Amino acid sequence: MATKKYLELQEYSDADLQSELDQTESQFQKLKFDHAIKGLENPLVLREVRRDIARLKGEIRRRELANADAESIANRSKKRERRRRKK
Repeated sequence: MATKKYLELQEYSDADLQSELDQTESQFQKLKFDHAIKGLENPLVLREVRRDIARLKGEIRRRELANADAESIANRSKKRERRRRKK
């Protein structure tokens, strides 16, 4: 079952997602700095913000792949196959 935050992100436009990502990343940097200097009242906020960033990046990437043409998907598959052979 999809989480509430995931469903909410699907309603955003591409521009909204990117601006939300930028804001969340700057918020995360500020929180990290504050935590290093004076400590946070609730340090678990850092984890929540980090996960929000990952959700945003995941949704942006999912949309990129959904809008990709067949040629770029084929190139992606070739790259993934080469990586598997290296291991």
